[in-house]
Amino acid sequence: MTLLGLHLGMAVLWAMATGNLTLPSLIVGVIVGGGVLHVVGPVLGDPRYGIRFYRVVALGLYFLYELFASGVRVAIDVLRPRLDHTPAVVAVPLDLKNEAAVVLLANMVSLTPGTLSIDLSEDRSCLYVHTMYGEDPEAARQAVKRDFERRIQEVFR
Repeated sequence: MTLLGLHLGMAVLWAMATGNLTLPSLIVGVIVGGGVLHVVGPVLGDPRYGIRFYRVVALGLYFLYELFASGVRVAIDVLRPRLDHTPAVVAVPLDLKNEAAVVLLANMVSLTPGTLSIDLSEDRSCLYVHTMYGEDPEAARQAVKRDFERRIQEVFR
């Protein structure tokens, strides 16, 4: 059994032990299970499981926040009578070396309203991103690196 399977099993057991199998009870079970696995992870063979799991959850929550915030921003801009944005293609140099991490970054960028991953350079050192807000290309580049790439790098570390 993997640690993730054990973690999910612990969350369900927690919800059943409290007597109500509801979403809030499962969330508390995930938190408690993560804490337990963080403590006993070294004994089970993965000393960083708890930290990695919480980084994945934090990345998911941040992505949901960005999805909502950029969706609102794009909706406001689309509904305005005048378009005040300057589209641009920005080259974002990548520090990610793991192929799965690069794919995750490209997909997160594409799923976020207002941005789209266009291409990856041949040597996989640069991701080309189309953005609706390219007035300042360096700010757009740094936003992708600071907001998504850094968090993804923490998960895959």
